[in-house]
Amino acid sequence: MARSNRPRGRKPVVPDEDDNGFGQLLEGWRRSESRRDGLWHVQPIPAKQALKAYVCPGCSLTVEPGVAHIVAWRADGVLGDAADMANRRHWHSRCWKIK
Repeated sequence: MARSNRPRGRKPVVPDEDDNGFGQLLEGWRRSESRRDGLWHVQPIPAKQALKAYVCPGCSLTVEPGVAHIVAWRADGVLGDAADMANRRHWHSRCWKIK
């Protein structure tokens, strides 16, 4: 009889049930920055993880897939972390730097 190499008795790893992406963004390298308009959470997205196209609010041009960029969201919003996280935006690194 052939031997099975499939592991038995181990449960598969189930990702967190965080459907808003908050936990996923917190896993990466994140920092807080103070700007003229308040405090922001900022997380760089490497080119390897940039899989979708987004519109940059700084220049209104498309942040293409495969381009390293910045994700930013308010840290001092009055509606709480979940609302701030839902309003996060993807910026070109240069556009965020000159904001």
